[in-house]
Amino acid sequence: MSEPSPTTDRVRYLSLPWISELTRAVAASERMADVAGEHRIGVTQVVTGGPEGTVVYHLQVGDGSASFGPGPADPEDVRMEQEWDTAVAVATGELNANEAFIGGRIKLAGDHQLLLASQPVFGALDEVFSSVRPHTDYV
Repeated sequence: MSEPSPTTDRVRYLSLPWISELTRAVAASERMADVAGEHRIGVTQVVTGGPEGTVVYHLQVGDGSASFGPGPADPEDVRMEQEWDTAVAVATGELNANEAFIGGRIKLAGDHQLLLASQPVFGALDEVFSSVRPHTDYV
């Protein structure tokens, strides 16, 4: 099966083709590389109950490089766990991520201070997500 084109084919949220597309986009992002020169963090995301079953993916940032891909971060500084409906709501903007944390819909483990100090990383990552969002299916 071929990989989706970054601009023409639809990809299902959290599927392997979606993760592959984000992997390429993160690697190509100059802004991600810039923030990776100033920050270091490994984040694992675990999403349960979706069409793909449980999906685990990571963002690893540091020493001027950023990577995104399947599986846990190594080293893992922070782990976030949530159900599919929460992940979709946050990804589509229907639910604010901070509200999801406060409401207990996203469970957080690890270095909370490092996570807070790494907000520029997540701003850059959101820009990358924005490039994939228009051709992502959230069903």
